[in-house]
Formats: sequence, structure tokens, C-alpha cells
Amino acid sequence: MTDCVQVSTATATREDALTLASGAVQQRLAAGAQMVGPVVTVFWHLGEQGTGEEWQLLLKTTKDRYPELEAYLLNNHPWDNPEVCAVPIVLGADRCIEWVQKSVEPS
Repeated sequence: MTDCVQVSTATATREDALTLASGAVQQRLAAGAQMVGPVVTVFWHLGEQGTGEEWQLLLKTTKDRYPELEAYLLNNHPWDNPEVCAVPIVLGADRCIEWVQKSVEPS
């Protein structure tokens, strides 16, 4: 088990995803981010089922930096109640894990 996590969220536009990703990486809250999209989403919201297109954002960080990344995403996301989830990176290439850890060390 590593101390790294992959954090996901989604936005309505490519530009919003890019803005969130750029800010997180610039502030060293995430080592890197991938934007995937558009993707189709099916969801429950306000008591109704809906569908839509979104841009998925995947960010890599450490468990220690996760709280700051979560706060950044929640404070800067254009939606009132965005999905922000983290899953552990159980295994990974040593050089990749080291890159994540070193990239998010506070200056």
C-alpha cells in the first residue's frame, strides 16, 4: 500500500476542469491531473434521475495533502455540491509514487 490517492471530480466544461487542475498542480496540492471527456453521466440529484455530459478530472496526491486538495476543490468548484472522492493507489511503479510524493511536498 502506498500513501498516495487518486482524487476524482467532474465539471460541466473542459475550461472548468482545466482551471481546477491547473490551480491544484500550481499550488502543489496534486502532482498531476488528467482530464477525460466529455463523458456521459447518469445520476440522482434533487430527487430526480438525470443524465448529462461532464469532464472527469483525476488528480494524484498523498493522503497527507488530500485535505488541502479537497478544500481547494470544494472552494473553487463552480458547483455548490461537487463530487470529490479519493481512492487509494494500492500499487504503483516506484518512480511514479516517488514523483507524486515529491511533487506535493510543501515548499
